[in-house]
Parts: sequence; C-alpha cells; structure tokens
Amino acid sequence: MPTASTVRVAIYGCGNFAKKNRIPNLLQLNSVNIIAACDSNPIAAQETAEHFDIPRVYHSENGGAHEMLDVEDFDVLYSIVPAYARTDVEAIAAEKGIHIFSEKPQAITMSVANRINEAIRKSGVISTVGFRERYRPIFQKAREFLEDKEIVHVRFQSYAGLPSKVDNKAKTWWADMDKSGGRALDWGVHATDYSRFMTGLNVKHAQAFYCERTPYAAPLTSIINYCFENRATMTLSFVSSGTTPKSEPWFTVYYEGGYLAVYRYDRIEVNGEVHYQAEEFNPWLEQDRTFIRAVETEDASILQSDYHDGLYSLAPVLAGWESSKRNGECITLDSFMSISDEK
Repeated sequence: MPTASTVRVAIYGCGNFAKKNRIPNLLQLNSVNIIAACDSNPIAAQETAEHFDIPRVYHSENGGAHEMLDVEDFDVLYSIVPAYARTDVEAIAAEKGIHIFSEKPQAITMSVANRINEAIRKSGVISTVGFRERYRPIFQKAREFLEDKEIVHVRFQSYAGLPSKVDNKAKTWWADMDKSGGRALDWGVHATDYSRFMTGLNVKHAQAFYCERTPYAAPLTSIINYCFENRATMTLSFVSSGTTPKSEPWFTVYYEGGYLAVYRYDRIEVNGEVHYQAEEFNPWLEQDRTFIRAVETEDASILQSDYHDGLYSLAPVLAGWESSKRNGECITLDSFMSISDEK
C-alpha cells in the first residue's frame, strides 16, 4: 500500500480533458506525485509535462505507453486516451498490479473492454471509470427518491449543432465515426450509467437507429431503445439539428404513480414541482479525490463503481451501435457482453 504522500501516478493521454480536468485535480491532492506523462503525439506529451512539471515523458517516438510500463515504477495509471486508442496498455498495467482509472468510454469494442476487465479482476487492483456524475448530489438525490419506486420508463434527450462535414480539412478523430462512435457513444455511456445509477436497473436488450447522411461525418440523430431487466423501457435521443429546445429535462424517469425529471445539473422536479435545487459542485474533483483515497486505504468500497460495473453501461451503447448497423436488430446484452475475440 502506498504511504500517505507517495501515490505515484502516470498519465496516459495528454489531451485537453487531461490538461483541464484530471491533472489539475490530482495536483490538488497532497498525496499524489505524477511521475510520467505519455501521449502518441510527442508535442502534446512534452508540452503537458513541461506545463505541470512532470519529470518524464513518453510518446510514440520513444516507445510510448509500453515503454513507460516497462521503465517506470508507479501505483496508478490514469488512462485518458480516446476509446479507439485502447488496446492492451490497461490490461498490461493491471497485470503488473497497477490500479486503473479509465476515462469513458472504456473501449470501442467489447473484446478490448473484456480483456481489461479480466486483467483487473485477476490481479485484484482497484479500478473505476470516469462516470463522475455518480458523485454529484443531484443524481444521488434522484436515486434516493426512486429507490422504492416501480420504474416503467426512462427518457434521455440531448441536442447539439450540426455535425462536421466529411470534407472538413480540420478533421479530428472525433469527426471519424469509426473512432468516436459519435455523441451516442460519448454521452450515451453517461446517460446509460446515470440511468442505471438512479433506477438500480440493468439493460437486458438494446436496439437502435442512426440517421446518417452525406455530407456529415456523424449521425444527425441516434435513437437507442432499451429494455431493462424488470421490463421497463428507455429511449435515448441524440439530435444534431443545430437547434436546442429550451426548458427540456435531460432525464425523465416515469414510475408507477408519477415521474421525476432531472434538468441538467440544476434541479429535480417530481410531478412538476421542484424537489431538489442543486448547488455548485465539482464531480470530477470528488471522483479523483475518492479514487486516490481508495488506493491509499486499499478500500474500493468507497467508490461509486468499478471497471466491471462500468461494462454494464458501456455494453448497451456498443450493442445499440451494432444494432444500427443491422437495421435495428434487437440485441440481447447477455450474449453481446461475452464477446472475447474480434470478429
């Protein structure tokens, strides 16, 4: 167990999210020492290391993450790379006894996610996924209210501007559907996870339809339908039309006798009346603080979820994406989650 001032952390992925959220959060914790940073982009890796005074840098030109795992001695890997970039780094780290923090989405395929999960479970290391909103009081209050309710339906909706054009010269990996999965993957895992958290239910079946049109690089709409284990239903709607309706809740949870609505991070309404008014809160910092404390104390029970639990939020969205490629075929999660080899 690391001592009170020696939780050694390595950063894998030096993009904006790492630089603006995770690294600054970790540096607020007196018990953390960030000993290395790694990114496939040498410039990004070097700039991040210099900005945050991280002593050692790894990138594609000097062996990258595998070299970092071979050379460095550390306790925690913060994996903040895009899902498509994940292959075996997290699994190798877990096999070495290194604790794993994985940003969401955890992987672009179930086979990769399952390999990481197997390594984590065999080694017994502490793990979690970046589903930070479980730490936000507004979702915890919703969970408390719904604890004794019979859920019948959940609705999630998200609106955004038009997607990038295919011929956009400034194209990034985010505009590549095969790498990003679009907003339905990026925020779909969040929406699925917080619905699971609020209702206590897991998804049994998934079905989806995507509206993909030239010349756009990502779908204009993605509609994912779930059937939960208690036969309740859920619809996730991602609409990229360029307009956003006002005063629409993110989540509406219908139960026998009423409904609960979550308006972003602002408030909860029950049957049209304000039930809870939120105050400002930083769930990213709270999650990072709790994860490091779990590592220090070897007590994973203080975490809101681990990597294994996170698969039950990732798999339904990946199954939905697969369903959309099969013209809306209904996919059963039990069999989909067992995938271990690439087809």
